[in-house]
Amino acid sequence: MTRLMMLELNPKFLPALVRAGMLALAFSATLLPVDALWAQTRTLPDFTDLVEQVGPSVVNIRTLEKVKATPANGADEQMLEFFRRFGIPVPPNLPRTPKADRNTPQPDEDQPRGVGSGFILTTDGFVMTNAHVVEGADEVIVTLTDKREFKAKIIGADKRSDVAVVKIEATALPAVKIGDINRLKVGEWVMAIGSPFGLENTVTAGIVSAKQRDTGDYLSFIQTDVAINPGNSGGPLINMRGEVVGINSQIYSRSGGFQGISFAIPIDEAARVSDQLRSSGKVTRGRIGVQIEQVSKEVAESIGLGRPQGALVRGVESGAPAEKAGIEAGDIIIKFDGKQIEKSSDLPRIVGNIKPGTKAVVTVFRRGAAKDLSVVIAEVEADKPARKASAPEPKQPATGAAQVLGLVVSELTEAQKKEFKLKGGVKVDAADGAAARAGLREGDLIVAVANTEVLTVKDFDAALSKADKSKPVSVLFRRGEWAQYALIRPAR
Repeated sequence: MTRLMMLELNPKFLPALVRAGMLALAFSATLLPVDALWAQTRTLPDFTDLVEQVGPSVVNIRTLEKVKATPANGADEQMLEFFRRFGIPVPPNLPRTPKADRNTPQPDEDQPRGVGSGFILTTDGFVMTNAHVVEGADEVIVTLTDKREFKAKIIGADKRSDVAVVKIEATALPAVKIGDINRLKVGEWVMAIGSPFGLENTVTAGIVSAKQRDTGDYLSFIQTDVAINPGNSGGPLINMRGEVVGINSQIYSRSGGFQGISFAIPIDEAARVSDQLRSSGKVTRGRIGVQIEQVSKEVAESIGLGRPQGALVRGVESGAPAEKAGIEAGDIIIKFDGKQIEKSSDLPRIVGNIKPGTKAVVTVFRRGAAKDLSVVIAEVEADKPARKASAPEPKQPATGAAQVLGLVVSELTEAQKKEFKLKGGVKVDAADGAAARAGLREGDLIVAVANTEVLTVKDFDAALSKADKSKPVSVLFRRGEWAQYALIRPAR
């Protein structure tokens, strides 16, 4: 044992040991699988070339607002006289204008309002940023990486998408390359350049955490873990090919700072908005006039839709394109203009991107069957208030079938049919037990039971008697102008 230890420590054996170790390592390396050798050669990405390539296209945006200057009041004058009499230095927050000038109007002052980021779209000076960066600004200052400053003109801003375009008077500017959002993959490396907290040309990097995150009516966002902070807004999200794939817009935060979740506007959506802003200064979107909600798994199964998909129409605006096309409250829109509606948030995006006046085919699922309808797209306008439901009528005796579910129903009056534009239905005069637990209440108007249209109390009883009482019974009802489904589970 002692001899072996001496051998390990004896310097004259070190060269031989080193050669033997290197031979062993080389031999072991030849035995590694090719995939393992490839994994060993993989390294973290180097962003230096990307920064040199895209960095000059990223700009800093400062906004100013004009603040009315107010003349010194009597109290200020007394304080100034006090300081002067006793030789005390005048505090900087007190006005120092001569007494004769204090009652004359003072010029408006430009006060800093905020700092954001942007990127150059075209070589002749169009710059893209967020709408919230320039909102309310009286003056916009764009600073390039070479420190040149320009006063920018706001070409247009769209609050719904949070995209804005400004213009500076300059030529031969380094414009960005626009990427293909369809090629972007979850897990892909991306980089951001911006001015967090006013620190210009700050570079951060991370990966794409998710695509198509729903946070608004007209946009699905790219989620990343790239560090984004106040001041990054409007800056580009860049892929490893040096292409802009998004505009950094939002963060999820409980503290106001970065917490690992950031959101970017997909560049294809932003490009569509910017094209309209540059051509007309505003964005025109399509609408059909429906109130929608998500289709739950239970509702989808109970009405024979199979899986939760589409957008459930809760209400149809009077005189809107949807009403003219024959779309009814309770329909489930499963396809629009040839595009599948997987979730309710898909519908406003698809409709919004269609030019008003265009005719489109909408596929609805109604009482167990799909139906194609033709609709003419209108332009987005202010929402109309919903009408109130009619006052309740005197309660009627419950029928045997309805009583099991805890319902008391009655016929609709002609006035109610006219008011809600219904062919028929039954009004809930009382809801108890299973019906109440399902969310039904007095004043609701039931128009279908178990995928069967209900026009009268007789129809209601017939549909209910045929329904399988061992399973939840689907009920389509109207509340005010809005329609929704309820699943009534009879007590066992």
